[in-house]
Amino acid sequence: MERVIHWIQRHRPRVVDITGGAPEMNPHFKDLVRSARAAGCEVIDRNNLTIMEEPGFEDLHSFLAENQVEVIASLPCYEPENVHRQRGQGVFERSIRALRKLNEVGYGGVSLKLNLVYNPLGPTLPPPQEALEADYRKALLQEHGVQFNRLFTLTNQPIARFAEDLKAKGQWEAYMSLLANAFNPATLEGLMCRSTINVGYEGEVFDCDFNQMLGLQLAGNQATYLWDIDPDGWLGLPVVTGPHCLACTAGAGSSCTGALSA
Repeated sequence: MERVIHWIQRHRPRVVDITGGAPEMNPHFKDLVRSARAAGCEVIDRNNLTIMEEPGFEDLHSFLAENQVEVIASLPCYEPENVHRQRGQGVFERSIRALRKLNEVGYGGVSLKLNLVYNPLGPTLPPPQEALEADYRKALLQEHGVQFNRLFTLTNQPIARFAEDLKAKGQWEAYMSLLANAFNPATLEGLMCRSTINVGYEGEVFDCDFNQMLGLQLAGNQATYLWDIDPDGWLGLPVVTGPHCLACTAGAGSSCTGALSA
């Protein structure tokens, strides 16, 4: 973490986007946030919401607000039953309580951004982002008094547990065909692998989160570490691709900030 922080202080990237799991559980999380903010970076915390009810994290919302951290929170649906199916019983209720805590310290307004993330339950493409955002906004405000700024729709990546589930149900080929047939060239310019760099918890560098999960090293080489490259050197490297990349280019596209085209 010290070496990552030193790299941030030296190169001052515009955005430091922290993700997990639950990245807040890393014992150096707060040091990373404070150091990145002191270096003038925008900081994003990709938050699963339920962490705020775990022992020792009850004041996390206040820390994030004090450091003006943008929160991108996973809420796969505004209907409790669908969230329970995807993430387990009780997760929706805990998530709503966490969203209310964030609203209480100013999130969802002008200065503190609170964005939500949706992804489909199964092997389908997300619905149009703008229309779904309106549905989320209406349901969460009327039924739970929760406000947020934006909704991002993400396409399910055919990797890890989702890939195993597709194969077990005999849906793998159909889903891959769906992604390929929905290829949209208008998404290519905005793909996250073209403007971001993924850093693993040991400092290894990848083109994106999904390549990290698949162990696809930067430029197809052996492990490369953040402190061994500079931004100019990284920008000149080709992006390592695979069949899973079809998920980012299907339909309206899928990136770390949601859909890429209307």
